[in-house]
Amino acid sequence: MNILVTGSNGQLGREMRGLAVRSVHRWIFTDVTMPEGLETIRLDITDRDAVERACSGWSVDCIVNCAAYTNVDKAEDDEDTAFLINAVAPGILAGAAAARDALLIHVSTDYVFRGDGCIPYTEDMPTSPLGAYGRTKLAGENAVAGSGCRSILFRTAWLYSPFGNNFVKTMRRLTSERDNLNVVFDQVGSPTYAADLASAIYDIVENDRSRGKEGIYHYSNEGVCSWYDFALAIARMSGNDACSISPCHSSEFPSKVRRPNYSVLDKTKYRKTFGRPVPYWTDSLRKCIDIMDSDKY
Repeated sequence: MNILVTGSNGQLGREMRGLAVRSVHRWIFTDVTMPEGLETIRLDITDRDAVERACSGWSVDCIVNCAAYTNVDKAEDDEDTAFLINAVAPGILAGAAAARDALLIHVSTDYVFRGDGCIPYTEDMPTSPLGAYGRTKLAGENAVAGSGCRSILFRTAWLYSPFGNNFVKTMRRLTSERDNLNVVFDQVGSPTYAADLASAIYDIVENDRSRGKEGIYHYSNEGVCSWYDFALAIARMSGNDACSISPCHSSEFPSKVRRPNYSVLDKTKYRKTFGRPVPYWTDSLRKCIDIMDSDKY
């Protein structure tokens, strides 16, 4: 089986690389950027002809789309670019998958929900994004659904890893540099260790477990916390206890983007369908920080 991975230089893509080394299948890692030190084939997923040539040339059986425009603030000023990457490109990939009966695994976000509820979101709850990022990701979901391709779509939230830019890395740096720090406590969700989501995707692909299970699934780590709680755990596990972290309101950090106040995702459907447990968020955070503190990182 030939598996094409897009956005393979990002957080999720990097984790997929680590898993693929033990696979019996052929994994083809692509990205629009070519950073030094990573073996990546250049592929612009907004170029329909390039995508179709790649899928045909490599006889692709499965596409894992890890590419996305994830800068929530910038998306408000550049929604056209966000739409191109988050909506148009998934539609192109889905069309290419449909043409050859390949499976598309696509990653979306909790931002498709309004975030004003108080119970975990299930896959069938109404979507109502608050901003450009959520709108473009929802448009991507609709493009995939409308293509007729076989697809599994994962909505995730608060993604972090040892790679790229994310909340865990930022908090580790700030709590090591500052004596005091304010972090919002009125936004609640569930962190997601990219390695856990990558493992869930890898299991489906590697063991060919998608047939009859196509659809939307929610995946984040188990448990619930605020960004304040998350920051406290990061500081403690990183040994940065000297920094005093105080809770504050979102209104103390004015932004053109309104973020969901509550974006906890219900993972029941994933657990029941695939029979795999979802790790608790503090356990996964500990694993990630141990890696970041080790010689392997």
